[in-house]
Amino acid sequence: MPFLIDTHVHLDHPRLAGIFGEVLKLARQNNVLKMINIGHNVASSIASTDLAASNDDIFATVGVHPHSARECLEKGWLADIEKMISLPKVVAIGEIGLDYYYDNSPREDQKQVFRLQLDMACRHKLPVVIHQRDAASDMLAILREFTLEYSGVMHCFSGSVETAREFLSHNLHIGLGGPVTFKNAKKPKAVAAAVPLDKLLVETDAPYMAPHPHRGKTNQPGYVRLVAEEIARIRGISLDEVAVATTNNANKLFRIS
Repeated sequence: MPFLIDTHVHLDHPRLAGIFGEVLKLARQNNVLKMINIGHNVASSIASTDLAASNDDIFATVGVHPHSARECLEKGWLADIEKMISLPKVVAIGEIGLDYYYDNSPREDQKQVFRLQLDMACRHKLPVVIHQRDAASDMLAILREFTLEYSGVMHCFSGSVETAREFLSHNLHIGLGGPVTFKNAKKPKAVAAAVPLDKLLVETDAPYMAPHPHRGKTNQPGYVRLVAEEIARIRGISLDEVAVATTNNANKLFRIS
C-alpha cells in the first residue's frame, strides 16, 4: 500500500521516548514512513527540533499550547519559539489554540498567545497546527482576524460537520485520529464522511487517544493505519485511496515531499 504520514505525534513524551526504537519499527511495519512531531512549549519544541534533526523521517513543529499560555507570557517564551523557526525541518507553528475545557490558563492569556502565534506563522509563511476544545466560537472569531495563506490543520477534530465546514472556510485542513474508530463516535465519523478528501489528514496524537482496539493504551504512530482504515470504511473507498490522498495533503501542507 502507499505510505502514510502521522501528522501529529509526541515522540519526546516519556511514554514513547523509552521505547523509541520499537515505536519506529512498528511505524515502518505499518508503512507509516513520516511523522510530524509536535511542540507545545519551549522544552518540547527543542526536543521536537532535535528529533527532526537526527531522524530523516521526523519533522518538527514549534509552539505554545493554550495550557501553557500564562507561563509563556510570564517567561517571554514567544521570542524563544520564534528563534527556533529557522532550525532544520521545522514545518509549522503548533500546537497552538484555545482550550476552555481545562482552562489551565486564563482565557484572555490563551487568546493573546494564540493571536501572537497566528501572526508569527503568517510572518514566517508557515502553516499552523491548532488545538481547540470547547472554544469554537472564540476561535472562529480570532481566525477571522487573519488570512491563513499557508493553511493549517484543526488537530484531532471532534466537532460537528457544520463546524468543520466553518474551519474549512478559513483555509484549514481537518485532522482525524483515534476517536474516529470508537464505536459511538458519531461526530468524527460524520466528519470523516463529509469533509473533502483533499482536506483530510490522519494522525495519532501519540501517546494519547489510541484507536480501537488499543483504546486506553499507549498510542503509537504505527496505529495511524487503523485511523486510515476506518476513514476508508466510512467513505466506501480503499485504504490505498485514503493513504494517497492524506499523504499528498500532508506533503503539500507541510512542504515535506
